[in-house]
Amino acid sequence: MKKRILLLEDDPILSETIEELLEMEGYEVALAQDGEEASRLTYEEAPFDLYIFDINVPQIDGLSLLEALREAEDTTPAIFISALVDIETIATAFNVGAKDYIKKPFFPEEILIRVNAKFKQTAKNIEIEHLNYDPKTKILKENNHIIPMGEVQLCLLEKFIYNPNRVVEKATLCDCLLQNSSGALRVALNKLKQNTKLSIKNIRGIGYRLETR
Repeated sequence: MKKRILLLEDDPILSETIEELLEMEGYEVALAQDGEEASRLTYEEAPFDLYIFDINVPQIDGLSLLEALREAEDTTPAIFISALVDIETIATAFNVGAKDYIKKPFFPEEILIRVNAKFKQTAKNIEIEHLNYDPKTKILKENNHIIPMGEVQLCLLEKFIYNPNRVVEKATLCDCLLQNSSGALRVALNKLKQNTKLSIKNIRGIGYRLETR
């Protein structure tokens, strides 16, 4: 499954350059030209695996946007790209929850190096309830016993384990399916619950939520 990146950048030439570079590397990229649009996308097209935010953008600046997302318990890793190089701004960026800060101007390839490094850092085994999941090998285990999982099941599982106790919208879950329908989604989720014994609740009219202790 492709890693999904939200890129907030109001310079169309730079954003298109970065988008093309990341997509050539195999990432899926959503573009936003202002903070309002980026904020909407974090809700309507969630979950993302990484945010790349410019700071000086229209509507809502990148710092304020990330701060609001962190207050809403969105822990998606974030990288700032900015022409602002003063220590105060850089310190604020990390204080609001950034994992990295790239100063403009930069070679576009630097973005790719930093992004690849972030995913290597975060590709650690995930412990959730009674299960252990290795995102690098796509292997799910319970008490060191492998639980066989198909591609659809793994895709759905990742949607939930990266967003525990958060509602994942139906449209996002349906992206995992070969047949996009509410019926097919219910069947796939029932199979996932049977295989994993995870508590996945239907939030009527919105989506589903993985409930953990």
